[in-house]
Amino acid sequence: MSFYDPLVRHKAIEKLVVRDRGNVQERKYWRFRFDRWYGGIVTADAVGCGLVCKYCWVSDAVMFQPAKIGRFYSPEAVAETLVRMAEKRGLKQLRVSGGEPTIGRRHLLQLLNHLEGRQLLFMLETNGILIGSNPEYAEDLSKHRFLHVRVSLKGCNENEFATLTSAKPEGFTLQLEALKNLLQAGVRCHPAVMMSFSTQESAHQLVERLKSISSELAEDLEVEELILYPKVKRKIERQGLKYYTAYTP
Repeated sequence: MSFYDPLVRHKAIEKLVVRDRGNVQERKYWRFRFDRWYGGIVTADAVGCGLVCKYCWVSDAVMFQPAKIGRFYSPEAVAETLVRMAEKRGLKQLRVSGGEPTIGRRHLLQLLNHLEGRQLLFMLETNGILIGSNPEYAEDLSKHRFLHVRVSLKGCNENEFATLTSAKPEGFTLQLEALKNLLQAGVRCHPAVMMSFSTQESAHQLVERLKSISSELAEDLEVEELILYPKVKRKIERQGLKYYTAYTP
């Protein structure tokens, strides 16, 4: 089996879902919604991710046809939509999900600039690949004190990462590097890990690796478990993935 380079794929996807319009960088999104996570949050679902996770809840159309799905929005338009929706429900938390929000670096930073001073918390949920490959990205994010970064680890080690994403195992190392870069830049962050496909031994090994970076990271590790949405169940059955834990929505 040949594995793709996750960093190269991120950059290739970026060409399809990001465009420059003068000093503004626009990004493709496919919906805006309210969600129950974190006690209530407003979400902008972006198009395009550099990983192809075999258990991803995003539809095949969104995952594999980024050039055809969604439409381009300016950072200001995204910010105003999120803030307006938050005010409608009395919510204080925002995020970008549905794709990889760090694709389109200028767009994300411009979006955060438009949210500055709003007294809101922005949850940046990322696979960390682009932050892990470039410490300057973490430095840019550190300017926004209302930001918290959640790095979603795909498995507990390099081999599990490759199994779950079909990407080169080194991508997992970049995920851990992202946590290092964020901590060094003074960005609030924590790791989350998809644990449903992992053994207890590999989970323990991950905790030890996180401790070697920071004891706080190990303590703050968030455990994700597989949610068997119908399309997710079909995906993992098609891929022949074995899972240890899961629950129905």
